[in-house]
Parts: sequence; structure tokens; C-alpha cells
Amino acid sequence: MTSMTLDNGTGHAPDAGKPKLDAPKSLSALAFFAGIMTAGLAYMAYSLYQDISSAGTPATTWLPFILLGVAMLIALGFEFVNGFHDTANAVATVIYTHAMPANVAVVWSGFFNFLGVMMASGAVAFGIISLLPVELILNVGSGAGFAMVFALLIAAIIWNLGTWALGLPASSSHTLIGSIIGVGLANQLYNSNSGTSGVDWSKAIEIGQSLLISPVFGFIAAALVFLTLKILVKSPELYAEPKGNKPPPLWIRAVLIATCTGVSFAHGSNDGQKGMGLIMLILIGCAPTAYALNRAIPAGDVDTFRKTAIAASAVIDQKALGYSIIGDPRQNVTRYVSDRTIDDSTFPALSALNKEIVKQVETYGHPSKYPAAVVGNARNDMYLASEAMKHIFKADKKEEKIFTAEDLKVMTAYKASLDDATRFIPFWVKVVVALALGLGTMVGWKRIVVTVGEKIGKSHLTYAQGASAELVAAATIAAADVYGLPVSTTHILSSGVAGTMAANKSGLQMSTVRNMLMAWVLTLPCAILISGTLFVVLRQVF
Repeated sequence: MTSMTLDNGTGHAPDAGKPKLDAPKSLSALAFFAGIMTAGLAYMAYSLYQDISSAGTPATTWLPFILLGVAMLIALGFEFVNGFHDTANAVATVIYTHAMPANVAVVWSGFFNFLGVMMASGAVAFGIISLLPVELILNVGSGAGFAMVFALLIAAIIWNLGTWALGLPASSSHTLIGSIIGVGLANQLYNSNSGTSGVDWSKAIEIGQSLLISPVFGFIAAALVFLTLKILVKSPELYAEPKGNKPPPLWIRAVLIATCTGVSFAHGSNDGQKGMGLIMLILIGCAPTAYALNRAIPAGDVDTFRKTAIAASAVIDQKALGYSIIGDPRQNVTRYVSDRTIDDSTFPALSALNKEIVKQVETYGHPSKYPAAVVGNARNDMYLASEAMKHIFKADKKEEKIFTAEDLKVMTAYKASLDDATRFIPFWVKVVVALALGLGTMVGWKRIVVTVGEKIGKSHLTYAQGASAELVAAATIAAADVYGLPVSTTHILSSGVAGTMAANKSGLQMSTVRNMLMAWVLTLPCAILISGTLFVVLRQVF
């Protein structure tokens, strides 16, 4: 007698090896979750109060602090949504290979996302910020600055929630980049008569290339890793589908858990920084006295800062050829940072700006001693000088040599001192972003997990396929973190799963692949449109 098996169009029985995703809700777990979230918000409020009080910020009006609270909640909301939207990819493979139960996997992943954020370098955070129009960064506490922050964060949340509701593994990184570009373009159109800048296209292209190349790399690399495993590791059980709900052999299970851990940690270290960078912009705009300059710089470093600034002044003055700028040099330096075209005014303006920085350092010393009325402008001067030098260094590499080797060493040391004073992330910011991302991982993960685990390939995910996709994703994200580039966990891992399916000749569900490609293609223009529209609307409010 021939037995019959129903098929769901994917090539395998509907419930064969399907993991249990709907675990009963525990009141104690919900209470613990709510307690951690409440503690995190309380810690944030306490840290803000302490920092602002110690800086002696005068509270002339409550409006900036209300805006600060709202903006912080929206920024943390973005990271929370990012947690359950992107990190679902990290746990899909261990769940569908039964290496870990679903409820254990999401807690495990959330914890290592938390650790990843806490160990992050900060390079990606400031790479994201440099995409924004320079005049909005310099005037982040203005109405336009608040409109910028609210527009890009709300737009990113809207698109992330929309794709999550449809179960589409779209990229939070891709969404945020689109939102930033939308704000930049809207700012340029809104201020067309004033000549203000829009998007830093060189940085946008650099980041765009990393986002476009990473899924292709994920597909190819995961396929190659899988095929290499088949050649080197001759264990048939590694390439088998899970048998019912039985966990894999211990050594395979250890490999799968290790790769899931790596992806979770790498995701936290890369994606968590995007929220950090935006939160720092919010803090600088709302409470510049406390956050515009790094008040935690060791006292001994201030003298080093002063010496490097004086040494750099000699180099810049030499390049200025004795010329000087009449009036405010900041406009010329800002224009250079916007269009990156060196002209006769560039070095004279930078020389004059640098003299202001040296004067401030010699007058006030440690950043904590800068008066409230001065600290905002001091930070902007340092930021402008650092950005100008960054682009001059790039020109130095691409074109004729601008600096001698010795002068370049002096200027590089000076830029590092400027960045230490302006590009920093307080410990408490790392903690609250880590909590938001980690807790978000434990909520709403099911939709994306089902797509990755069931709807990409026509056959069930094997142990080797899951390990190959996650190994490539973890390595790629970690490498991008080193170079300060934001990449998409979603793109890399979902394309990696597809690559292993293709390498194994398992077949792909083209409807899912088509929907994923459509989401990838539409993310950028839709995020640009939403954030640009929101920016124009919010400019009428602020």
C-alpha cells in the first residue's frame, strides 16, 4: 500500500521538522522584560539629569528637555524595532535546525546583541552622521536640526514596521541610509536659495556600495563555504535535514550555536552604533553644555591637544601662503566640507579657524571648563576643522601630495585630538541602546524567522547550510565594523541562505526571492520619499 504525503509547494511536508514557534507566554518572563525596560529608561533619565546638572546647564525653558525626551524615546524605538526586524535572521537557522528552542534562541541572541553594542568601537556611529548635511549637524539644536532627527527616525521606523508586518527581511541599515539621504535632499530643496548642502554623495556612494555588494558577497561566499564543507567534512549527518524535532548531534549543535552567537554579536556591534550616533546628535542639540565636548577627557591629554594644535597651525599657516580671511572663516570651511573643492580660500580659512581653536584651548583648558555660551561654537569649530582635514587627507591620497610625510603625521595627530574631543559616546548611551536592541530581539521575531526558515528554499534548511550562512554573515559584519561601514545583517544572512540552497541544488522559492528583491529595491526610494516629506512637514512645525 502506497502512503501519500501532502505537499505545501516547497518540496517537503508542511510540518516535517517544523520548529515550535508559539511558546506559551510566561507572566514572570513578561514581568522581567518590563522590569528591564523600566530600569533602562530610569537609568537613562538619571544619567541625563546627572550629566546636565554637573555641566551647569541653565534651564531657561523646558521645551528643549521635552524635545530631548521625545527624541530619545524615538531613537530607542528605532533600535528596538531594529532588534526584532534584523536579528530574527540570526536566530532563524538555529531554530529551524532545532539547535536551540525558539524562546531560548531569541534570549540568547538578545544577550549577545547587548554585548556587541557594549563592545562597539563607535566608527560606524560617526560614519552615519557624516552623511548628513554639514550645516544641519552644526545647527542640530535649531528647528531644522530637530526636524532632521525626527524625520529620519520616524521614516525608518515606519518602513521597518511595514516590511516586518509583511514578513519581508528588508534592511534597517538600508532604510536608515535612505532616510538620511531623503533629509539631505529635502534640506537642499527647502533651502535652494541659500546654497546649503544636501547629501555627502561620496560617503553615500561608499556606504551604498557596501550595502549593494554585501548581499551578493553573502550569496556567493555562503555557497562557497557550503561546497568547501562538502569537500572537507565527509559527515553525512551535517548535510541532512533535521529528523522531526530532534536536536542535531552535539558537535553540529555547537557549531550552529557558535555561528548564531557570532552573527548576534556582530549585529549588535554594527547596527547598535547607528542609534548611538543619532542619539549623540540629539544630545548635542538639546544639551550642548553637557554633550558638545567630551568632558571625560583625561586632564593630561589637554596639554597634548594644545601642542598638536599649535604644531598643526604651523603646517596650515604654511599652506595659507600668508593670505588671511576677512570676516568669519567658518563659511569658507563649511563650503569646502560641502563641495570638497580646494581653492585659494581653503587653507587661509582653515588657518583662521584653527587659530580660534588654539585660542579656546589656551584660554579654557579642559573641555569641562568651557563656559556654556562658548561650548557649542567650540564644538562646531573642532568638528568643522576635523571634517575639513578628513577630506584634505583624501585629496592628498588621490591627487598630488598636499603634505610632506612629516606634516601629514602632525595633521593626523591633530585630527585625532579633535575627534577625541567631539566624537565620543557616554557609557550610559551604550547601555540604553544595547538594552533597546537586545530587548527588541525578543519581540516580534516570528514573521521574519518564518520567511528565512521556510520560504527561501524549497527544501528544509540543513545543518551545513545554516552554519555556512551564519559564518559568512558574522565575518562580513565584523569586517565592516572594523572599517566603519554599516552593512545589512538581513541582506547578508538571507542571501547567504539562498546561496546555500542554490549550491545544494535544493531550489529557491522564486516568489519569496522576488518579494525580497522588491523590498531591497524599494527600500531606498521609499525611505527617501518618506523622510523627505516628513522633513518638509516638520520644518513648518519647528
